[in-house]
Amino acid sequence: MSTTTFRTAVVRDPRGPESVEIVDVSVREPGAGEVRVRIEAASVNPADVWVADGFFHSIGLVTQPEHTGLGWDFAGTVLSAGEGVDIAAGTRVAGIVPGFDRDFGSYAEEIVAPVAWVAVVPDGLDTAAATTVPLNALTADQLVGLLGEGDGRRLLVTGAAGAVGGFVVRLAQQRGWAVTGLARPSDEAFVRGLGAEFTADDTAGGWDAVADAAGLQENAAPLVRDGGLFVGVRPAVLPEAGPGVTVRAVSVEPDAARLAALLDATARGDLPTKVAAELPLDAVVEALQTVNKGGVRGRVVLRP
Repeated sequence: MSTTTFRTAVVRDPRGPESVEIVDVSVREPGAGEVRVRIEAASVNPADVWVADGFFHSIGLVTQPEHTGLGWDFAGTVLSAGEGVDIAAGTRVAGIVPGFDRDFGSYAEEIVAPVAWVAVVPDGLDTAAATTVPLNALTADQLVGLLGEGDGRRLLVTGAAGAVGGFVVRLAQQRGWAVTGLARPSDEAFVRGLGAEFTADDTAGGWDAVADAAGLQENAAPLVRDGGLFVGVRPAVLPEAGPGVTVRAVSVEPDAARLAALLDATARGDLPTKVAAELPLDAVVEALQTVNKGGVRGRVVLRP
């Protein structure tokens, strides 16, 4: 690899995972408040499938004129730091690239990112495991923030065995919710292992709140009792709900302090994480196709 360029995965003409290509872009040194990170792991998320197939372009969230960068999560090692940054070169960090309308992402060999996007990875937490935390755990944490204190009320978490849902289960319990996880029958042991009750019935209503980590939308909103709360993960399209039901959706934002706390909790074993497969950057199309098929328990991780 040239010392003046690095490789990154982008979409020019979104037609699905097969339209993703890897291009060379110029290396940039960090400015004030930024770090340059050699990416050693980047997790693959469904949101990137939706970028690759043009969904976010179709609703106006992506308007990049040349190409769109892929990838939200990254973990790796700081190569250099700009003025005002107190993270030294050689430090392991994990971070998140927010938003959709961008020409770069974490499916790359390196990245220059504001220090507000990253947190130090604690000793003992594997780099591949660390990259599964930023997007999913921050989404779960901010979703639970919208739920507020549970005070013993009953919460249904859809997709409780999934990447976001598993974090929601644990974090909601910490806020005093009596949590039941909705998932496939084959995932019952995993959900109960998180300390939650379990159900595979996606039709029984009457819940005080529903945290729709699976993005079921209109199929999940009616499960909330009158006057209850529905919190989803698709802010661009809110579902209709019953009488008096408050409907909210999380739009994840970087939060370095919370990310550091979530990484520490993961390292202690308090939050669940699972890597399903590790693939090289050149296999990005295969990785996206795998995620697009569904049914993967754990994250597919790219190793640039």
